[in-house]
Amino acid sequence: MKNWPYPRVAAHRGGGTLAPENTLAALCVGAGFGHTMVEFDAKLSADNVAFLLHDDTVERTSNGRGAAAQLRYAQIAAFDAGSWCDPRFEGEHMPTLAEAAQCCREEGLAANVEIKPCPGREVETGRIVGAETARLWLDQAPPPLLSSFSFEALAAAREAAPDLPRGLLFERVPDDWREQTAALGCVSLHASHRHLDEALVRSIKEAGLFILAYTVNDLERARLLASWGVDTLCTDRIDLIGPHALDG
Repeated sequence: MKNWPYPRVAAHRGGGTLAPENTLAALCVGAGFGHTMVEFDAKLSADNVAFLLHDDTVERTSNGRGAAAQLRYAQIAAFDAGSWCDPRFEGEHMPTLAEAAQCCREEGLAANVEIKPCPGREVETGRIVGAETARLWLDQAPPPLLSSFSFEALAAAREAAPDLPRGLLFERVPDDWREQTAALGCVSLHASHRHLDEALVRSIKEAGLFILAYTVNDLERARLLASWGVDTLCTDRIDLIGPHALDG
């Protein structure tokens, strides 16, 4: 990937803090603020349905209980995943990856699909989410960007969907970032903005990688990161850091 086809700002988990994360409502809220790229988390249910959820358990973001890896998707889909955020989102569910793909098409959204495996399910999650993403976004431009903190999951996704661009996620960029990203054929490195500095950004860019920084909620910090050469910022404050906040 010679050119970075993604916008400067991506809406974190769909709608940032303004909607229940990882729901169709969140994707629509992100689009409603004019954003053209969303990031969301994908994992597997017990019956291997790829769906949107950040945590390993469903308690924080729904009225359900239990570990995602032990629940069939039909059970997961019945949970209310909206009311915890705001009563007006009552009845929102944890959508399948297929539903999210359809919503992205309808709303004109590019997608960063973060592969979020439950412990012990790294390879199968990477394989299934990678293959499903390739199928669901076939011939879409720009292509969906796959990312993960799990080296194993991203390696499995590469095998299942070799043509999709990949970015390896880090909290703090390790000393061997060059080796890790090269081993996975990554086009980008994704890292917490808190541990980035201008020299590190320069080194990553000089290595031929693009950079996505998360989760940036301060406009001045966002502008500083952009001035260092960070390509895309992921934000919860989709109202404060608008789609064109870093243009120019």
